Amino acid sequence: MNTIYIEAFSGLSGNMFLSAFSELLDDYEQLLDLPKKLHLPDGKIEIQEADKNGITCKYVEVVDLNLEANSESHHDHDHSHSHDHSHDHNHSHSHSHDDHSHEHHHHHAAHRHLSDIQKIIDHAHISDNAKRIAHEIFLMIGKAESKIHNMPLETIHFHEISGVDSIIDIVGNAVLIDKLNLSKVYCTPICTGFGIVKTQHGMLPVPAPATAELLQGMPIYPGNEEGEKITPTGAAILRYLNPDFKSKAYTPIKTAYGPGKKDFHNANVVRISLIENEAEKDTYLQLEASIDDMSPEYLGTDFQDGLLTSGAVDFSITQQLMKKGRFAFLLAVILPTSELKNVSNYLFDSTSTIGVRYYPINRIELPRLQKKKQTALGEIEVKETITPTNTIKIKPEFDDIQRLARENDQSSYQVISKLNNTNLKNS
Repeated sequence: MNTIYIEAFSGLSGNMFLSAFSELLDDYEQLLDLPKKLHLPDGKIEIQEADKNGITCKYVEVVDLNLEANSESHHDHDHSHSHDHSHDHNHSHSHSHDDHSHEHHHHHAAHRHLSDIQKIIDHAHISDNAKRIAHEIFLMIGKAESKIHNMPLETIHFHEISGVDSIIDIVGNAVLIDKLNLSKVYCTPICTGFGIVKTQHGMLPVPAPATAELLQGMPIYPGNEEGEKITPTGAAILRYLNPDFKSKAYTPIKTAYGPGKKDFHNANVVRISLIENEAEKDTYLQLEASIDDMSPEYLGTDFQDGLLTSGAVDFSITQQLMKKGRFAFLLAVILPTSELKNVSNYLFDSTSTIGVRYYPINRIELPRLQKKKQTALGEIEVKETITPTNTIKIKPEFDDIQRLARENDQSSYQVISKLNNTNLKNS
């Protein structure tokens, strides 16, 4: 699994993500067949060279062939491409500063409902996980639009993102995100731009209302150039990625640039770096306390449940011999650095200790999944991990073992023995 760091100093859009992800994977080819896989023959993907303030990169453009046909039939080339050259705050047909012309969609096709777009995704020849990602991104946009317009989700017409280019844009990102196999995403604060933008709904502030809704809870700033720097599509993809915005040091392995179509004073690119998974090191602490004047019964289940609730990740209690021959218990707790105050306060309140010690530790963790398994004794949740040699380890959750024991009038040992005999890997 991979970890990435997104630098959104010039905003974000679907095309910028597409371009950067493709470069990061060194794979542009799989996008070229995407219109066919989506059964959208009126869409096309073109790969173009771009130069943004001296940064040479490739721009993945999603073309709506309906727009090109409409342009040719009206012999109005300059008008149809005005969004490429006008300033953001004054573009009459572009909802995005670099992506594609959101406003043109209503000229050539009926607006689609969410259910229409979901059917296109469901019938696409892409992986099931890519379909799930695409569904989630569209649902996020739908919920934002529903809230802004105070309309039921089912009746919302997707104006700006119902066109062929937008559908290919979002699904393309879903395909690339699936291939990246991400475990963690970090991001800088997001530059939104500022001013007023003209949309199908009229003149709206930047960021547009739906975009602002999608950015709730994320750190943003307007920057120093007027215009719309982040699109609803860019905001929705970012929200799906659920990034951590905490500033951190990291070691880049590979860096990619995703250019926007327009040119600004600042380089109009997003920079995405693949970083070492070990970037998580030194974010955990081990906290220890030697307890020699307290009965061990007070360190039982209730104390342990409270310790985990306070922020501990794991802990152990071992017996030790202290000075003057005193027996004691060594409580060793693993916790995130951010939980040091909560956990230490809990220990001071819940034990007799008057001092604790702590130090940073590194952890190597296997990727893990929580899965539901159906067994002869009932449903159970298991933790599944995969070793570097692709050996699968499965461990049932003890709480579920106890529950099945009660339900089947058996001991916990009898239940786990039966589950082991039936081979959980194949259940």
